[in-house]
Amino acid sequence: MSEGWDIADWQAPGLGEIEALALATIDALPEVYAGAARAVVLRVEEFAPEDMLREMEMESPFELTGLYDGIPLTEKSVMDQPMGPDTIWLFRRPILDEWADRGNVTLGELVGHVLVHELAHHFGWSDDDIARVDPWWE
Repeated sequence: MSEGWDIADWQAPGLGEIEALALATIDALPEVYAGAARAVVLRVEEFAPEDMLREMEMESPFELTGLYDGIPLTEKSVMDQPMGPDTIWLFRRPILDEWADRGNVTLGELVGHVLVHELAHHFGWSDDDIARVDPWWE
């Protein structure tokens, strides 16, 4: 161990660190997607709000690592009345829980995977499109 390095001082990554990993994922996207991804609001919270969990019929807040809230680009119309900005929600505690359970991916890889999955809803991507951007299963 390094001098002055004490595991007792470690802290779990906070909301800011999760957001930084997500923003790094966006910056690493092919530019054709990165620009549009930057236009989506990114919200990082500890857990999904209760009303969101109820709407999705989820009993445990640990079941939801991320959510896209908006109208996919493939379904948008100039006639749409926007109800709010397209938003991607990432939920810190469920992400950390899944990361600990997996034990075989970095936190950056998992945050990136969750983010890309939610971006897929925004862009209207197929599974093949997702695999080209996020080769998660390789």
